[in-house]
Parts: sequence; C-alpha cells; structure tokens
Amino acid sequence: MSNNETTSALSEGAQTLLKNLQETLNEEKWTRASLGNYSTSQFKELDVILKNARNEKAVDELKKNCDDHLSHTRNSIIALYLSGMIALSRQIIDDSAMINLVSIFLDNHKWNIVKYLCERILDHGESKYALRTLADCYKNDNEDEKVFEIWERLVKVDFDEADIVKSLAEHKEKQKNQEEAVDYYKKALHRFINKANFANIREIWEKLISIDIEDIDFFLHIQKKIAKSVSEDKTVTLLNELYVKYKEKNIDTAINILKIILEYDEKDTHARKEIIDCYRKKYASHSQLEKYSSTILSQSYRAVHLAIADFEKHIAFDKGNFVFHRTWGVGRIASIIGEEIKIDFSKKRGHVMKLKMAVDALQTLPKDHIWVLKATKKRDELRDIILKEKEKDTNNNIIWTLKTIIKSFDNYCDMKKIKAELSPDLLTAGEWSTWSSKARDILKSNPDFGISPENSDFFIVRERPVSVTEKLYNEFSAQKNFHDKVSAIRDYTNNKKADPDSEYFAEMFSYFTSFLRANQNAEYAVSGYLLINELSLNKNYTHLKSALTVSFADVFSNLKDIPLYFKNLKDAKLRTEFLENVKLHINEWPDIFVKIFPYSQLITITEQLEEAGHEDKLSQVCNDCFDNYRDNREAIVWLYKNSKEKKWFKVANIGVEKQLITLIHILDITYRDIDNHKDTTENKKINKLVHNILFKDGELTDFIKNADEDAITRIFAFINGVKDLDPQDKLNLRIKITEKYPDFKFFGDVEKKISIGFMVTLAMLEEQKRQLAHIQEVEIPKNSKEIEDARLYGDLKENAEYKAAKEKQDNLNYQMTKLKEEIEKAQPFDPKLINTSMISFGTKVFLFNETAQKQEEYTILGQWESDSNKNIISYLSPFGNAILYKKEGERFEFAINDERISYLVEKITPAEF
Repeated sequence: MSNNETTSALSEGAQTLLKNLQETLNEEKWTRASLGNYSTSQFKELDVILKNARNEKAVDELKKNCDDHLSHTRNSIIALYLSGMIALSRQIIDDSAMINLVSIFLDNHKWNIVKYLCERILDHGESKYALRTLADCYKNDNEDEKVFEIWERLVKVDFDEADIVKSLAEHKEKQKNQEEAVDYYKKALHRFINKANFANIREIWEKLISIDIEDIDFFLHIQKKIAKSVSEDKTVTLLNELYVKYKEKNIDTAINILKIILEYDEKDTHARKEIIDCYRKKYASHSQLEKYSSTILSQSYRAVHLAIADFEKHIAFDKGNFVFHRTWGVGRIASIIGEEIKIDFSKKRGHVMKLKMAVDALQTLPKDHIWVLKATKKRDELRDIILKEKEKDTNNNIIWTLKTIIKSFDNYCDMKKIKAELSPDLLTAGEWSTWSSKARDILKSNPDFGISPENSDFFIVRERPVSVTEKLYNEFSAQKNFHDKVSAIRDYTNNKKADPDSEYFAEMFSYFTSFLRANQNAEYAVSGYLLINELSLNKNYTHLKSALTVSFADVFSNLKDIPLYFKNLKDAKLRTEFLENVKLHINEWPDIFVKIFPYSQLITITEQLEEAGHEDKLSQVCNDCFDNYRDNREAIVWLYKNSKEKKWFKVANIGVEKQLITLIHILDITYRDIDNHKDTTENKKINKLVHNILFKDGELTDFIKNADEDAITRIFAFINGVKDLDPQDKLNLRIKITEKYPDFKFFGDVEKKISIGFMVTLAMLEEQKRQLAHIQEVEIPKNSKEIEDARLYGDLKENAEYKAAKEKQDNLNYQMTKLKEEIEKAQPFDPKLINTSMISFGTKVFLFNETAQKQEEYTILGQWESDSNKNIISYLSPFGNAILYKKEGERFEFAINDERISYLVEKITPAEF
C-alpha cells in the first residue's frame, strides 16, 4: 500500500494532525529555532500531539513521518522527541532518538529540559542513561539527597556499577543506618570482586570486619569468589585479618579459617603454627594432647592436611568418648593406658585393643550423634523425644531431630539418610509419612537449615540463621541444569521475603544475562531473553527490563534448529512466551508454528493458525503427521483426540480406517520400544493414550458397528498382529465382531496366553495388596529389629540367631518382590464383560465327559483364584487354556497322561465371584 493510500485510509482528524505536524517540522527546519527558546512547556505540547495521534490511531504514521524527517534533518528536536517517545511506549530496545535529544540539551547546559526529558524516559521504565544523567543534573544543582535517591535506583539496574554503591554505603553509615550500610558495603564488595579491584576489595573487607564481624557465613562465602576472581594469595591476606578477630572470639571458627588458608597455601608456616596453638587451646584438658600434637602436628615434613586429619582422628580418642564398630555397634571408651584402649560395647564390655588398631578400625562419635542416642536411650524414650505427641507444637522436636541427624553425618544429609535413621527403627511407615511431610516444610522454611551449594538434595545446619534471600540463592547455586536454575530464580522472585536488590540476586540474574552477552549458546540466549522479560513483569523486578539490550528477533535469528529447541524446552511458561514472541516479532510465524506443532501439540498453535486463516497449513500438518507416524506419534494422538471434527482435519481427507490403522501401528511400535527400554516413559504415556482411544473410548467398537466385513477383516488383522496387546482386549473385540457377523472367519488365532499380565478378580487383587502391605509394614520392620538384636550377640559367623534372621529377610524380600511384580501385571476383570456365548474368564461351564459318561462343571477364573476343591480352574492352566472360546454344543478332546478324553459343552453361565 502506498503512502497516499495509507493516508487516505486514516480519519479526517488523523490526516489533519499529520498535515499540521509536517508543517511544524518544516517550520522548525527553515527557521532553525534557537535551543535557548525551548522550554518544558513546548515538550508538553508535543505530548498533546502524541495523545491525539493515539486517539486517531495514527501513531504508526506519525512515527514514520518523524523518522523520514530525521533521515535528512538528524537534529530535529520535534522529530527526535516524538519518535523517541513512541519507541519507548512500545518497549523498543533502540532508544537512540531520546539519547540524542538529551545530549543536545545537555551539551547546551539546559538542565531543566534535561531533567524533564530524563523523567519522561523513566516514565516508561528504568534507564541507566537517564538515571545517570538525572543524577548529574541534581549534582549540578547541589541537591545531594536527590542524587543519592537516584543512585539507589541506578545501582538496581546497573549491575556493574561499584563506586556509586560504595558511596551509598558510606552515606548510609554517616546517617547511622547500620543495616543498609552493611547491605551496600556487601553489594559493593561483590561488584569490586567482579572487577578484580583488590584495593577496594580490601578496604571494604576491613570495613565489614569492623561493623559486621558476626556474619561469618558471608565472609566464608565471599572469600571463594575473591580467590577465583583475584588470586588465592590475596585471599589469604584477607583471611588472616579475619582470623585475628576470631582467634579470641570463637576457636572453632578460627580453626576453620586456618584450614582454608592452608588449602590455598599448605606451606604457610604462620598458619600451621597458629593452628597448633588453636588446637592446644581447644583441647587443653585432653589427656593425650601433648602426645598427639608433638608427634603429629609438629612434624613439618608431613602434608599439612593429612596431619590435621590424623590429629583430629586421634584427639577424638579419649576416656568417656563414644566410638562405633561395624560389628559391635556403639561403645564408650573406658580408658587409654599407654598403647592400649579399653572400650565398653553393649554386648562386649571391657574389650581391649591396641590404640593404633582402634584408630584405624573405629569411628569416633560425638555424644549427640544419632547412633549414640539410639544406643544409650530406650527406644520408647527416643520415640517420645522425636514425636512428642502430647505437645500441641511438634515443630521443635522435628527441628531437634533434623539437626541431630544432619550434624551426625558431617553436616551433610539428605532425606533418604534421615529416613534410614528413623524408619523402621523408631517410626512406622505411617508415622514417617506424616513426620517427613512436616520435616520437608521445616527444612525449606526454617532459617537454621540451608541447602548444600554442591547438591540441592542435601541439607546443612547453619551456625547462623540463614536469610530467605541466601537460602534461595543456595538453592539456585546447587542446581546444575539451566531449566532448574530458571525454576530456582522464579522461586526467588515469587518469594516476598527475598530481597530484590540483593547482590545474591544480581549474581543469579547475571547467569542468564551472560548468555545474551556472549551469544555462544543460541538456545540459552533465547530462553534467557524470555525469562528476563517474564521476571520484569513482577512489580518488584520491573527494573530488570533494562537488561534486555537486544531484541527478540536478534536472539531468535541465531537459532539453527527451531523445532529441536522447542522440543527440548520443557518449561511451560517459556514455551508460551516463545510462541507469543514469535508471533509478535517474526513475520514468518505461521510457518514456524507449523514446524513446531509435531513436537508440541499446544492448542494455542492450532487456534492462532485458525484465527489467522491458515487452515490449509493445518491440513498439510495432518497429512504430514499421518504419513510419518513413526516420528509424530504424540502429534497424531493429539490430532485424533482434539481435532478430528475440525474442518481443516476433514479437508486433509484421512479416512477413518487409515486413522485407526495408524493408531494400531503406534500401539504396536510403542509396545516394542517399551520392551527394548527405548524412551520408556514417553512410550508408556503414548501407549496408554492410544489404548484408551481404541478400547476404553470405544473407537474400534464404533468402527465395527458401521464397517463392512472386509474393513473389519483388515482392522482385526492389524490388531491381532500386536503381540503384546492384552488377549482380553482381542477377545472382547472378537466378541463384538461375532455379534455383528456370527459367521465371521478369523484368520490366525487369538493369543491364549497373557504376555503382559493376567486377569484377576478385583477382590483377589485387593487381598494380594493387603498381603503385600502386611509384609512391608509389619513383617520387614519386625525382621529388621530381629537382625539388629542378633548383631549384639557377637561374631556373625557363629551367630545362629543372626543367620536365621537373615534367612527370613531373604524370604521376605523374595515374597515382597514376587508380589509386587504380580500385582503390577494383574489386570482386574470387569464382571460386565462376562460373555456366555463362549467359555471365557468369569464363566461357569457344564461339560459332559463322554469318555467317563458323567457330568462335570468348572468355574473359569485366574491363577490366584484357582481352587481344585471348588472346581475353580485358571484360564492359564492346561485344561483351562484348552476349553477357552469353546461354545455350547461344541465337542473337543483333551489329552492327559496319554489318555484322550472327549467332552461336550452343554451349558455356559456367568460365574459368581
């Protein structure tokens, strides 16, 4: 459409507005009005023009006219302002027009106009340029408090700015606002570390030691970043300053600091000397201190970490301390005399062994270790402590239990280990279920617990309560996968207690912005863009929008395989946002949607293609999917379930028979892939969906009702060829076919053995489940207790009680495994499906034994229900299998022990069960 056609399509008011604008632009160009004549009121008049353009729906034309004018008059004040403000209102990344405009007035020291323009820019979101310029304006006017207010906004969007953060910290300290001063000093420290500016790092480190020495967790966390970004030797310098403060304050923390120093420099003689002094101070009352410190720590030729580990292992051996032996359990050291140690184990008191052997063979335990508590307290007493059922608030006992167990295992423990210590020894399976649910909530919310930075499944106990901010940061750090980190940062932004301005958040956020800057991983760059855009919609994180320095079209253009990217994009929100951005910013979006559909059957894809009039593309998608069904299994299932009544699906002209045969092929393929352990989870899901469509939803039955005999023959041939399909499904289909065509000839026999399971009555299935539960919840816990009790009798090789308990354990495990497998295979039979037109599961059959000249009757059920005393036989037994599918009046022979017996089927009735 030409410019004239576009203009003529506008309203009369819009045409007048554009005409007046062009005259104003020409007048500005010809008269070359002096900048000194401009005031804020003239820009307010331009805002009125913008408002009128929106009312007249002429914004696009107005911007185009301004941009055309700027192409030959680049410093037009009017065009720069109008074009720039429209771009800002549309969140367009390019803000060069407004920056050029501000620069013009800035160069001419028109401060009031500069402030006005910056504030107009900021009306549409935070801008680093506008904030810096506005701060310069207030500085020029000597309005210091306003400068600091703007700086506080600036450092939220400029994550690289460090000097201003330091100035803010100093300002807060002068105001006696200690808490905010500390926060800004920590923020500044993080940023100077990123810049590797050691002079400023040391200055702020020393400042934080003087005003916030208690936050040892922060110092130990940040020193790792300094070592990585600056150097280990400079980190040692800082740690020595921290050590001096803690030497008299907390000896354990001081030792920990020295260990870190020695990790960086094991030849540091000062640290080695200091750690010996600290150990002497800590263990001053230990009976073996002099011996161990002189023979272990003072040997300068030994590797320092081996010496420390050796010393700590030896020093733990002292009278009254607890130890653990893998056979005798927990014991208490009665005495150490020379090189001999005497230990009292519960079933082996006064056991004497060489000290060297004890150090090698025994594990020392603190008195509050969970194993010590189990050994020294009665079970009921310990249960009472753990549960405290009589108290209304049971959280305190859960917290105590969690801390006890986690600390027992080097302050690094997951729920699996916690369960192993509590159930079934102290808690039943039911009690554990209730208790663990509360425990998980406490581990997540209580500030005394943290997440291990190495593994998000493991918990630690904090010496100092952790803030929500740091707890969420640790969860983020522990995630190794990009999309797990996406979930973690979402949890952070959705938590009202998490600090949006924390440097912890800045570090998390920089992980995603780094992909936009580096442009090395196109997939992560696109996902990062989408995530940042999503997070900026949160009212507390709107400032994040400024981090998007590139457009979606830019990052999208680097994607090499769009369908593969979308297939691997498991995050539902990012998927939705990706489609929205593709449609909004990419002209070829319909073709992209078509390519994506087979990998993700979102109804929004088909709906938007429909709305845009692309039914022809959808019809082509249908044909492509059905023609290549092996690669598009999930898409075919989705299309069949959701779109077969759509006009574009019908236009694809895929016959009902072809649709069903394709689904049967998919059923067969997924069975085979499951057997071969190929994409098992996905194939099981598709298999179940297809099976439900064909059998549960009655699609095959409906087809049989309306199809001719030839079509049914073809369909049944395909069904019969699916070897892993439950024979009951084949039998039910066979019955439906014979109801319509009594003389229908079946080519090939229906399988008579169940390959994927076996039929049972619902009552017997429930009984087997109860038996399994009894083994798991009663028999196995009881046996575990028997094994533990038997261990106490000593040497396991000659321990008859222990051997008997272990044999019982093997038997119980076998029973449990067998029951589990059978229950998994069992398929409950629906009594409504009983078919008395032939002998089948759930029928009672009356036979005449022509050989013996007598009547016999049998009930046909499954292997669990069979009972020879009641003439109930399994349909899987030789005789049961032989009489299956026989009809009234039919004769047959059955061979047993070389004798052939002739039978006549007299009557078939429903069985009672």
